[in-house]
Amino acid sequence: MRSSFVGAIALTAALLFTGCAMTSDSMVPAMAQNKPSEGVQKLINKYDLEVVDYTYARSKLGNGMRTGAKAIFVDARPEAKYKARTIPSSINIPDTKFKDFVGQLDKTPKDAEILVYCGGWECGKSPKVAGMLKQMGFTNVKLYQAGEPEWVTIDYAEVGTSVIKSAFDKNSALLIDARPYVKFIGETIPGAISIPDTEFENLKGRLPADKTTPIITFCAGYECHKSHAIAQKLIAMGYTSVSNYSAGLPAWKKAGYKTTKGGDMEVGGVTLTKPFMGPVKKGLDIGSVDGEWFNEVYKDLPKGVTIVDVRRADERAAGFVPGSVHASIEENSTEEFLAKLPKDGYIIFHCAAGGRAMEAQAKAKEGGFENALYLDAGVKCEGSDCKFTINEPLDPSDW
Repeated sequence: MRSSFVGAIALTAALLFTGCAMTSDSMVPAMAQNKPSEGVQKLINKYDLEVVDYTYARSKLGNGMRTGAKAIFVDARPEAKYKARTIPSSINIPDTKFKDFVGQLDKTPKDAEILVYCGGWECGKSPKVAGMLKQMGFTNVKLYQAGEPEWVTIDYAEVGTSVIKSAFDKNSALLIDARPYVKFIGETIPGAISIPDTEFENLKGRLPADKTTPIITFCAGYECHKSHAIAQKLIAMGYTSVSNYSAGLPAWKKAGYKTTKGGDMEVGGVTLTKPFMGPVKKGLDIGSVDGEWFNEVYKDLPKGVTIVDVRRADERAAGFVPGSVHASIEENSTEEFLAKLPKDGYIIFHCAAGGRAMEAQAKAKEGGFENALYLDAGVKCEGSDCKFTINEPLDPSDW
């Protein structure tokens, strides 16, 4: 098993680092083919499956995140292939381990649109998985049969930790950290450059002139949209070898790989002279809220404190912090955003990973909201049930 996994990773790395638009002799037959093989067509007929093209599949990708996709993308290839490189937002249901993986769809409505794909026109895994899903009662299952091989010649892919580690070791791809600059300064993957999504137009001059250069974007994990936004802008500019490391810096650190942070930060050495701003307990970073305090009181906030959710509407629809109000920093102009904020009392901004909340706090302060703070944490809500993963302080200060 290990040898086959390593082989899959090596193949994926080779494809990534030579660019998406490959024209080698070994790739020509797969790229030239535009219809199913005879065996695959028999499976398509057997399960009465509709085959869609790239344009249709792309229209369903949305912002590239699972919470923003307009259909559920299912990669039917082996898990090792999926972990190495896949279409953004995809879940993995290998045909040979269908029963072990299909539980990911337990809460999915039977009429939800599902796009199944695998390794191209001659790959029978996707029609098999699509057929099994239809047998389970799913009524809107389609095939993107050209699959992953076609997608990566046109659009950006989602890659796993093994691929970005290979790029890091070989210095064979440009790594772009899409988080706010202050986050980048605090800790990032060594060798990465900072191009925050909100500063892209000002900083795109940092991009390589050669548009075949392999580029990997990343940010703060699966709940962070920033790196997807950068990847999509790169594709629009004509870059041909773009990937997104959706698991981001948290997965890199979890794997035990080094960062620019160096030794452990002695946060215990900082004591806040004034630990509270009104009724809100301050965190160690300027403008932040103490995460442990917030976790204890968010369901019963002190009077005059309002939580403002700055995520997009589609993210909030999946669940939100009880009692919070919504003012998306992405879906509103600065004027519209500020107009939606409470005029009195204290504001605590939150997002999905901390970055947008930090930006919202800065924007609010510039707009005259002196009592605005942000929660630097990962926030995951299902309905009103929320889990907070508090980020480490970036620059502990007595403020």
